[in-house]
Amino acid sequence: MANRIDQDQEWLLNCLNATLDPNEEIRSLAEASLYQASLQPGFGVALSKVAANKELPFGLHNYLAAVLLKQFIKKHWHESEESFEPPAVSTEEKEVIRRLLLPSLDDSHRKICTAISMAIASIAVYDWPENWPDLLPFLLKLINDRTNVGGVHGALRCLALLSGDLDDTVVPTLVPVLFPFLHTIVSSPQDSMSQNLFEQNYDNYLRTKALTIVYSCMSMLGIMSGVYKTEISALITPMLKSWMDQFSVILEQPMQPEDPDNWSLRMEVLKCLNQFVQNFSSLNESEFMVIVGPLWQTFVTSLSVYVRSSIECIDDPYVDRYDSDGAEKSLDSFVIQLFEFLMTVVGSAILMKVFKNNIKELAYYTIAFLQMTEQQIYSDVKVHTWSSDANQFVADEDDATYSCRVSDKARSQLMLLLAEKTHWWNICKGYEYSCLMALLEFSYSCSRVLLHGRMILVQYGALPMGVLLLEQVVSSFGSEGIYAIIDAMRERFNESEQEKAAGSVAWWRIRESILFALAALSDQLLEAEASGLISVNLGNLVEQIVTKDVGTGVHEYPFLYARIFTSVAKFSSVISHGVLEHFLHAAIKGVGMNVPSPVKIGACQALSQLLPEANKENIQPELMGLFSSLTDLLHQASDETLHLVLETLQASIKAVHEAAVSFESVVSPVVLNMWALHVSDPFLSIDAIEVLEALKNAPGGIHPLVSRILPHIGPILNKNAPSDVIKAIYDTCFDAVIRIVLQSDDHSEMQNATQCLASFISGGREEILSWAADSGFTMRSLLDAASRLLDPDLESSGSLFVGSYILQLILHLPLQMAIHIRDLVGALVRRMQSAQIVVLKSSLLLIFARLVHMSLPHVEQFIDMLIGIPAEGYENSFVYVMSEWTRQQGEIQGAYQIKVTASALALLLSTRHAELNKVNVQGHLKSSAGITTRSKAKLAPDQWTLVPLPVKILALLADTVIEFQEQAMADDEESDWEEIQGGVAESNDSLLYSAADSSFGRTTYDQLEAMAKAYNENEEDGDDDDLLSVSDQLNGINLVNYLGDFFVKFVHSDRQLFDHLCQSLAQAQRDAIQTLLRR
Repeated sequence: MANRIDQDQEWLLNCLNATLDPNEEIRSLAEASLYQASLQPGFGVALSKVAANKELPFGLHNYLAAVLLKQFIKKHWHESEESFEPPAVSTEEKEVIRRLLLPSLDDSHRKICTAISMAIASIAVYDWPENWPDLLPFLLKLINDRTNVGGVHGALRCLALLSGDLDDTVVPTLVPVLFPFLHTIVSSPQDSMSQNLFEQNYDNYLRTKALTIVYSCMSMLGIMSGVYKTEISALITPMLKSWMDQFSVILEQPMQPEDPDNWSLRMEVLKCLNQFVQNFSSLNESEFMVIVGPLWQTFVTSLSVYVRSSIECIDDPYVDRYDSDGAEKSLDSFVIQLFEFLMTVVGSAILMKVFKNNIKELAYYTIAFLQMTEQQIYSDVKVHTWSSDANQFVADEDDATYSCRVSDKARSQLMLLLAEKTHWWNICKGYEYSCLMALLEFSYSCSRVLLHGRMILVQYGALPMGVLLLEQVVSSFGSEGIYAIIDAMRERFNESEQEKAAGSVAWWRIRESILFALAALSDQLLEAEASGLISVNLGNLVEQIVTKDVGTGVHEYPFLYARIFTSVAKFSSVISHGVLEHFLHAAIKGVGMNVPSPVKIGACQALSQLLPEANKENIQPELMGLFSSLTDLLHQASDETLHLVLETLQASIKAVHEAAVSFESVVSPVVLNMWALHVSDPFLSIDAIEVLEALKNAPGGIHPLVSRILPHIGPILNKNAPSDVIKAIYDTCFDAVIRIVLQSDDHSEMQNATQCLASFISGGREEILSWAADSGFTMRSLLDAASRLLDPDLESSGSLFVGSYILQLILHLPLQMAIHIRDLVGALVRRMQSAQIVVLKSSLLLIFARLVHMSLPHVEQFIDMLIGIPAEGYENSFVYVMSEWTRQQGEIQGAYQIKVTASALALLLSTRHAELNKVNVQGHLKSSAGITTRSKAKLAPDQWTLVPLPVKILALLADTVIEFQEQAMADDEESDWEEIQGGVAESNDSLLYSAADSSFGRTTYDQLEAMAKAYNENEEDGDDDDLLSVSDQLNGINLVNYLGDFFVKFVHSDRQLFDHLCQSLAQAQRDAIQTLLRR
């Protein structure tokens, strides 16, 4: 009766089925109905009933109900969750859901069982054990019921999900009860003939899940053993023998191809063994010996499976395959775990002895695991294979995408993870248990981080496998280990010779793996030989291997050639001069030849090492070709390859120190362009800077380099470059840039240098002053540069960008500039009076306008200062500046410039300073009778009226409003015309302007305000001068709003003066002002 389908279940079933309908409209309606139902009480119970109803035929509907239930729990179960959405599930409904789900764990359909297990585990996170004390007893009862395999599966799946949350209060009491049941499952006979009423066969899937729980419990006990060593040892020791015996039974069978369930089972065994070895010192050599033979059997037989499956791709390696619970079941995952455990054993001071007599064999098999796989060479999954794409090859080399290989980069990442784990382990052992428990949650997060890091590395096949195991052999066994590894290499080398002679197409792979292992161990080997620990003659060994294949086709065996190049570079200190010379010239040629990408990469790696010690005379004829080839590679490079090519370029420049200037024109443009494109990447930026610094340090290299680099510095700094990049540029270039400003007579160089200085200040701001050893050096240099650029005798072209430079000084160094303002204003006036270029005058007027704003709320004092500074030909600087300003205002371009200058004029007018009325400035052009011919114009130049300064300022502000009106009306007309053409204008016009709502021919305030906003956006999208101006807060004002506020305040404060000034304005100007006053 409990499973009878009621009305609610029937509705829910219909809805769930509808979500699978091919008709999109029906699906959408069903999904919306389900969402609405999820907000009503009882929805979780309804889902639980459908998911748990075993009388329903199996289908997507009941599986979907279980999946939706898990999502429902995540959203509505606990209010403190980040993903919580109201309403919360009531206590009564929670009780019903928990009661319904547990009996369904033994569902015969594995997908349903898994989905329900996940739902139960989701609830347990919040409710267990406090609000769900009967959960664990129920699961243990299910596991112990040997007649109910479905129940065992459900309970194991649920416990596996819960095991990550088992804490120190549960595990010690759980292990004695749970482990015998788990042992029974793991030790289940696999021979069906042995099955009887009292003995149940469990498949490898269930055995694997049981071991997953064992592993989680052992991990927690391992953490606890740091404090409760005696108690944990007493708990574990009685169980050790039975588990070790069972592990040996599983491992002693030979590995079989295409058996992922067995691979997963063995992998869990190895993980559990790792916990035993790492955490429980009570495990001695004699107890461990029981698994040595089976472990070796697994190791040796797994090689043949790995060769056929991963290296040769004859059998299926099950790459990227997962079981129904999402656990990876690939051969690579197993092999990674195998090597991790072997490394743990070899690194154990107690257990390493078990391999003492088999070190050579261990190295012998490990080298074979280091072979390249077929997928890496001819991947059907990746669009770009190593053979055709240099970037992919370098990226995979860096990420160590070998099933059994690990690069320096991956090794560093891994060691960092292991160091973090070891650090946490030491902390655990050093704290009292009460303190340790406070840190336990952090331990879990560390474990998850380690697991996450491990899974990332597994994805690329780069955990501590072949190379790390060999390194551990050297560390643990010293010279004995090194001799064993070298003997194994020689044996493998001889085998590859035999394969080559027999015509095998794969002979080169084992040869390449030998070189890979040699290169990876080079530091340890060279150190051992130099210290006298070994007497092997490494130089002869490497030469024997690399020279054997000199005549081999580079196109047929590109990866072997790439490895030869890198091996020669690694052992260059012990290889004979003749061999080095041969491979150096071969590498130079290889970079420029039409050879496979891996060969070019190997050649670059060799050149980076060999060029610094090369004979400069011998390579001189090949240098131009080398630099051309390297710059060509830069054009083709992605981020992965760029690092390597830049390193090679740097080494090449340093190697030909005196001759480097000859190649500056080839190298600099490409490096500068690459730098500008990747300025946000600090690593690539530093690489590029180091190349340029090498050029700078070459004799005669600084002048052409600085001339070329300055145009690139500004754009680089303006692209939100990180501060460390800006400082790196500062350290390299600042002195040279200052010298150009102070000493150069080349106006183009001066312009570039001025822009560069402005960018330095904009990017570094006040922090720039602390970058020099002398705290005052930078500020003195900046002021010296300003003095030169403002020199009235300097040609205007040389000072063209001084306005932008001074703007950055006063914006970003206001405190430092405050004491120099009077001198600065005087210099600005003199520079402006001698300026012959209108653009230069406009840029200087912008500085005066910005200083007006900076003098708030005492603008009157700024006016007084101008009055006190003389100006040649004028009563004072104020008269001169306002005469030029009012004449130039209509010609000023750029949104930022117009905002600053127009608003500054409004501030000046609002002061009502007495001096304003004493100044008369250029008004409007007087009209002349008749037609003005050229001859008349020469005889009678244009005549202008004179008007009081306040009238002119008000007229200019009104003209600014008129400009916005004209733009708004022009855009309206354009929009109307587009609509007539048959389409609605898909632009901001419909949002900004609504001509139908305003009187014909008259622009409303709303239209003006919208136009001002659009104007701001359009100007920001362009490259107005200035990206530098964006950092000024004035850049964000809406000019129409600003002027509207100004006019309103003016009217309210002095209506009589306002009306008097307006009488002198044209009608259009008065109308424009009235538009703002009517808002």
